[in-house]
Amino acid sequence: MAGHRIFTTSFASVYPLYVAKAERKGHTKDEVDQVITWLTGYDDAAIERVLSDGTDFETFFAEAPAMHPNASLITGLICGIRVEEIEDPLMQRVRQLDKLVDEVAKGKKMTSILRTSA
Repeated sequence: MAGHRIFTTSFASVYPLYVAKAERKGHTKDEVDQVITWLTGYDDAAIERVLSDGTDFETFFAEAPAMHPNASLITGLICGIRVEEIEDPLMQRVRQLDKLVDEVAKGKKMTSILRTSA
């Protein structure tokens, strides 16, 4: 999937869609930010910077402070494709984030979404 257009799409153009999806189902922007922070290590200020800079997805993930070591535990279908079977590492990260936002929108418990045992 090298060169897929999502890689050059600005994160800022997709972020409002993530938030809108969560809010349509009664969830919040803060929950979306929480899963972004968990997956990438970006804090709230860094997320705001990325949004204002027009950073694309490729750069967003390349400059992520710390991809969570449990990201590999994100499994399941997104857009009809199993997240864990995606071969392109960048596309897999994009789809992992999509999956986390879907789980927020579906109302899963945050401990389950963040793959923790608390």
